[in-house]
Amino acid sequence: MPEEVRHGERRAARIGKRSADGDSGYGREGGTRAGRHGAAGAVAGAARRGTDGDAWMSVLIKNGRIVTAADDYRADVFIQGETVALIGRNLVVPADRVIDAAGRLVIPGGVDPHTHHQMPFGGTETSDTFETGTRAAVHGGTTCIVDFAIQTRGTSTIECLDAWHAKAAGRTAIDYAFHMIITDLPDHRVPEMRRLADEGVTSYKMFMAYPGVMLSDDGTIFRAMRKAGEDGTLVCMHAENGIVIDELVKIALAEGHIEPKYHALTRPTRLEAEGAHRALAIAEVARSPVYIVHLSCHDALVELRRAQERGVMAHAETCPQYLLLDVDAYDEPGFDGAKYVLTPPLREKWNQEELWRGLRARDLDVISTDHCPFCMREQKELGRDDFSRIPNGGPGIENRMSLIFHHGVNAGRFDVNRFVEVTSTGPARIFGMFPRKGTIAVGSDADIVIFDPEREVTISRHDPRTHHMNIDYSAYEGFKVRGYTETVLSRGKVVIDQGEYVGRPGDGRFVKRGPYGGAYAPLAASTRSSTYF
Repeated sequence: MPEEVRHGERRAARIGKRSADGDSGYGREGGTRAGRHGAAGAVAGAARRGTDGDAWMSVLIKNGRIVTAADDYRADVFIQGETVALIGRNLVVPADRVIDAAGRLVIPGGVDPHTHHQMPFGGTETSDTFETGTRAAVHGGTTCIVDFAIQTRGTSTIECLDAWHAKAAGRTAIDYAFHMIITDLPDHRVPEMRRLADEGVTSYKMFMAYPGVMLSDDGTIFRAMRKAGEDGTLVCMHAENGIVIDELVKIALAEGHIEPKYHALTRPTRLEAEGAHRALAIAEVARSPVYIVHLSCHDALVELRRAQERGVMAHAETCPQYLLLDVDAYDEPGFDGAKYVLTPPLREKWNQEELWRGLRARDLDVISTDHCPFCMREQKELGRDDFSRIPNGGPGIENRMSLIFHHGVNAGRFDVNRFVEVTSTGPARIFGMFPRKGTIAVGSDADIVIFDPEREVTISRHDPRTHHMNIDYSAYEGFKVRGYTETVLSRGKVVIDQGEYVGRPGDGRFVKRGPYGGAYAPLAASTRSSTYF
C-alpha cells in the first residue's frame, strides 16, 4: 500500500477514534460509530444498495483543505455509499465520480438545530414547507436540521410527533430530526418523555413566553428538566418573561402604538435576562443540562456566564440576526420594519460585539437560524394595525454559513475550526448526532460541503444564487459576503453541484438521535446515579 494511503488510514483512524467518544445510547441507528468500516474493506467492498433503492455510488474528493472543529489539513476523501471510507493524501482508488476541490475548503455539512417548517402561528403557517426550506438549506451548506414538533395543550406528545412525521416524511432534501415542544406535562404524561427518547427525539423545548398558548409554568419546567436529567436528554428554553411582556403590550396598544418597532420596545433585554436567570436556576436545582435558545443580548449573556461559573450545565445558541442586524431595522419606511418582527427582537447594535465575544470565549456554543419565515404579503400584513398580531419570525436557513464565515472568519473574530464547531460539530454533539453528523471521519455520514472561501456574492432575494427560500424578502438584502457553498453531498449523494440543485424531495431521512452529548455529559451522567435528597 502506498505510504500516502497508510498515512490517510492512520489519520482517519485517529479522527474516527476521537470522534467515537461518547457515541452510545438509545435512538442511535446501528453502525454509525466512526471507524465501523475499515478503509480497505470500504474500498474493496462489493456494490450495495441504499435503503431508498438507489445504487450506492463512490465519490473521491481530491486536493481539498479538510477542516473540522479539531483539524485543518490537506488530503483526499473517498466516499463509498453513504459514509466516509478513507481519508489520505494523493489517494488512488477507483470512484464513480472525482471532484477536484483544489482551492476549496472541505467541511462537514452544517447542522441547524433550530428551524420551524410548516408551523402554525397567529392564524397562518410558516411559508417554507419541509421541501422548500430544506432545499434552501442545502443550497447554503446545511445538511441536517432539527425542527420542532408541537404538542397541542392537553394532547399526547406521541400523537403530535406522528403528525410532524407526516409533514416531513418523503419531502425533505436533507436529513432531519425533531425536538418536541411541550406545552403542558401533567404527572401521568411525564413517562412520554422517555417514549419520545426511544423514538430518537431526545430534546424538548419549553416556553416562558406566549401565555395561554405556549407558556409553561415553573413547576412544569422543573418537572420536565428533572425527567430529562434522569433520562440523559435535554430541555431547550425560550427564556423571556412572557407575563410581564404581555402587560407591556397592553400598555403600548392602549396608548395607540401599533407600529412594528413596538414589538421590540415591549420586549426589553431585562426580561430576556430574567427568563434566562430563572431557566438556569431551575436547571441547577433539577440537576439537568439546559440549552437556552436564540440568546440575543448582553444582559442574558451575563446570566449565562454567571450560571456556567457556578457549575450549571448550561449551553446556549445565538443566531445571525442578533450578530448582524440591530433595532434600527424597525425604522425602515412604512411597514417594512415588520420583516424583523421576531422573538426575541433585534437589539441595540452594541450587543452584537458582546455576542461575538461570547462565541469566541465559548460561553455560546452554537449559531442556529431560528428559521421561521412569514411573507410580508398576506402574512406579516395581518399585523398592519396591531404590532402584536404580526407573525413572529424571519428567514435565514440559506444564508447562515456564508454570513458566519464572512463575519466570523474573514473578520478575524474566530478561526475556521471554530466556524465549523458553531455551525456543525457543536450542535451535532449537544443533540446526540455526533460523530454520525458534524465531522469528516471514517464511518461518519458523508455530509460534506465543498466551500469556496474566496467567492464573493451579494445576498438578495432577486439573486437565484442566494435566495431559494419560499419568502418574498431577505433579512440580509444587500449584504456582501466572501465565502460560498459550491457543492454539497448529503450521505454521499451530490445534491448541490456547482451551485445547482440536483437532488430530489425525499433524499433526506429522519435521524433518530442519541442522548445528550454535550460537554457536560459526564457530569450529567454522574448526577443521575445520586439520590435527590
